[in-house]
Amino acid sequence: MLRLGLIGYGKAGQAVAGVLRDDPRFDLRWVARRSAADDIDLPTVELDAATFGHWLDRHPVDGIVDFSGADSVLAYGEAIRRRGICLVTAISSYPAATLDYLHSLGRDIAVMASPNITLGINFLMLASRMLRRIAPFADIEIVEQHFREKPEISGTARKLAETLDVRDEHITSLRLGGIVGHHEVIFGFPHQTVRLIHNSIRREAFGTGAAFAIDQLSRLGPGFYSFDQLLLQLISDELQHEIELGTIKPAFPDSSGRRDRLPA
Repeated sequence: MLRLGLIGYGKAGQAVAGVLRDDPRFDLRWVARRSAADDIDLPTVELDAATFGHWLDRHPVDGIVDFSGADSVLAYGEAIRRRGICLVTAISSYPAATLDYLHSLGRDIAVMASPNITLGINFLMLASRMLRRIAPFADIEIVEQHFREKPEISGTARKLAETLDVRDEHITSLRLGGIVGHHEVIFGFPHQTVRLIHNSIRREAFGTGAAFAIDQLSRLGPGFYSFDQLLLQLISDELQHEIELGTIKPAFPDSSGRRDRLPA
C-alpha cells in the first residue's frame, strides 16, 4: 500500500482526496495547504518551505499528489528530492522556470506533470497523435468548453494543439455554466470527419487519473514523465505480455521493408 500526501484542497483537491481514500492501494496520510484549516478529518499542515521537511520526517510518505498552484512545488521540491519521494503534479500551466525546476527534480526522483490528469483526456491525446501520423493531411480543429469562471484557454487545449502542431487560432473556447470540462478534436478528411471527445462529468475524474499516475510512477526510477509516457509504457508491457503468450505475433519488415508477418 502506497503512503500518500496531498497538496492542495480546493474543489479538485477535495474530489481527489475522496478517490484516493476509497482506493485500497493507497493510504492517504495527510493534506498540505496554504493555510491551516479543520474542515478535513486528516492531519493537515500549512505548506511552508522552512518547516515542510520536518513534517515529512514525522509523517513519511512514498508519493505526493499536488493539486495546488504553480508555485507550490518551489516550497516543497527540495524536501521531497532529499527523501526520494515521487511526485504527481496536475497544474493547468506552469511558468517556464517552474517547469525547468520540475525537470531538475526528475534527475533525482520520479516526477509526472500534466495539465489535465484525467485518464480519458490523456488517452484522447494519444489517439489524436496516432491519427495525426496516419493522416497528416487532415484539417484539425480543437474545441474546449469549461465553467463560466475559467478565464483562459485551457492548458489541456494548448497541450493538444502543441502535440498536434496546430496553432492557437484553431482552438475554440466556450464558457458555460454547468460544464466541468469538455475537449474535442475534430479531424476533417475528404468526405468524412472524425471527432474525438472527452467530457469530465465530475471532478472525481481527476482523482482516478491521479491514482493511475501515482501507481505507475511508483514503479519507475527517477525521471520526468508525461501522462502519455505512462500510458505508452502500460500498452508496451501489455503487448509484450501478449507476444509472450503467443496471442500476438510480432511483425518484422523484410529487406524490402514489406511487412510479411501480421498479428495473429
